Amino acid sequence: MKSKIVIILLIIIGISANAQDLLSLPKHLKPEDRICFAMYTVHKKIVKLTAQFYPIKNFEPFQASLEIEKNGKWIPKAVAPIRYPGYTALFRIEDWDDTKETKYRVVHNNKAFYEGIIRKNPVHKNEFVLAALTCNSIYPQHGGDIPKTDLVENIKKLQPDLIFFSGDQVYDHSQHYLYWLKFGRDFGDVIRNTPTICITDDHDVGQGNIWGAGGKKATARNGISGGYYMPVEYIKEVERAQTSHLPDPYDPTPIEQGIGVYYTSLTWGGISFAILEDRKFKSGLLDLPKYAPDIFPNGTKDAIFDARIDTRKLDIPNTKLLGDRQLEFLEAWTTDWKNAEMKTVLSQTVFAMVNNYTGKHNREIIADFDTNGWPQTGRNKALAVIRKSFSPMIGGDQHLATFVKHGIDDWGDAGYSFITPAIANYWMRWWDPKKPGKNRRKNTPNYTGDFLDGFQNKITVDAVANPSALQIKEGGKLSTRVAGFGIVKYDKSDRTITFECWGRNVDIKDPNQKQYKGWPITISQFDNFSPRSYFELPTLELSKPNQVVTVRNSFNRVVVSSVRIKGKTYQPKVLELGAFTIEVGEGNNPIKYFEIQSEKNNKTKLVVKLK
Repeated sequence: MKSKIVIILLIIIGISANAQDLLSLPKHLKPEDRICFAMYTVHKKIVKLTAQFYPIKNFEPFQASLEIEKNGKWIPKAVAPIRYPGYTALFRIEDWDDTKETKYRVVHNNKAFYEGIIRKNPVHKNEFVLAALTCNSIYPQHGGDIPKTDLVENIKKLQPDLIFFSGDQVYDHSQHYLYWLKFGRDFGDVIRNTPTICITDDHDVGQGNIWGAGGKKATARNGISGGYYMPVEYIKEVERAQTSHLPDPYDPTPIEQGIGVYYTSLTWGGISFAILEDRKFKSGLLDLPKYAPDIFPNGTKDAIFDARIDTRKLDIPNTKLLGDRQLEFLEAWTTDWKNAEMKTVLSQTVFAMVNNYTGKHNREIIADFDTNGWPQTGRNKALAVIRKSFSPMIGGDQHLATFVKHGIDDWGDAGYSFITPAIANYWMRWWDPKKPGKNRRKNTPNYTGDFLDGFQNKITVDAVANPSALQIKEGGKLSTRVAGFGIVKYDKSDRTITFECWGRNVDIKDPNQKQYKGWPITISQFDNFSPRSYFELPTLELSKPNQVVTVRNSFNRVVVSSVRIKGKTYQPKVLELGAFTIEVGEGNNPIKYFEIQSEKNNKTKLVVKLK
């Protein structure tokens, strides 16, 4: 009878016996094991570190300290409360010397000690390495219960300068804390010693899909109405646990319901990263029937499967993607090149719809509103700003690794994006168009080349890690159905970026191991704003190398592009005929050249003498 009561209680609280075995708190947890893991970033000589605790028991203190090692002794640097109910402690150290590698430890009750390493700023390294992961599925039937040892060991071999988790670290929709602890146990050995960017996505906040709509209250868990379904304190606790170690937000003003924001930038090792919340301000779908009643006669749906529908009608007025606040942030970030040689935008997912089969390869999906291909105007606004800084984009969420060059007015007139494969692939997707792409490179698959996606956005597909029948059959093994992770390598002297796409259960140091078909891919930084049709300004000949060059429209002062050039010569490209202002240098007093005319095949030169 007693065992039946226990089973009933487990069902009531929504935790299966298997989940308990997998996720339950360690049995007989001792006070000296109270700290589960820690994550940190270093930005502008400020360390922010979040320590994650197991539940505090009895009369144990609700505060902890952060210490650093100096000359063989541990020196206290900060004290922080342990926040309830998520048991997190956020530490902050300012005026940090980032030129040295330093050991740290989190201390609780003089009994629990958790050690790690705060790395020195790799600004003098020529190659900067980023490891990128997404979609940490928990479902045993498709690999979620498989240990993450292969990933952790590869990251240790790689020794990246930065780790990026792009969302869906937690897939349970009501028990974030338990599954977040498991995430930390799985990856703690690498994130304790490496700066880590971690952002949230829909599953993290308890929804299958989310259109954040500025923080309004969602009417149902499917999220179609826009907003957040779970209680506000749940949302806040998720974001506190996963993002409070990030650099301070660009504009910390809360959104509706008092939900916070974390979009910000991180400069580390000479690379500047814009960290977006691409779904927090995204419009919900309730207005779709109002503007397209012929498409939605029976109310709103989150996907369209009818190929006869003209999806251009769905770009309805006043809908948002990034929202005005994040666009303003990206504009400001575009021209801030302090301590940065190259830039990258990190987001939850791709700014297009690069899948046309979802779940099963049996019915083509025409339009998927969960992607950032919708709303089209919002998507184009985002890409138009991102390309100004010659930034590639890295994201996740899709469970389908892709490498795409985006287009706004023409194919290829915006930047490249790399979407990494899922850690474990429960929900599969394919990019398998019925017609081959146009302008494909020689001997490349039919699914590459120029396409219009489901929302009629222009995309040029270079590589896709589509699931195969064999991989689906072997889904229970460590392959977990085209799962894996991404590696991005920045060569700062050549200004090139190499994208690698690896599967599970491989050794990245083994020369006989292969990446997914189509990878690795190397591009120039300048390929992220290299339209097929363009006009030119004069070739700049500078007296000093590697200067920041910003081009503005002379009429409205809007930034056209801003980049730290390579070497002493540079010819800016623009998209139209007209007059432009060229600014050379950083800070408040760049050298300016006004009313410079653009031309086709511009052969003129402009000599720039810098002090």
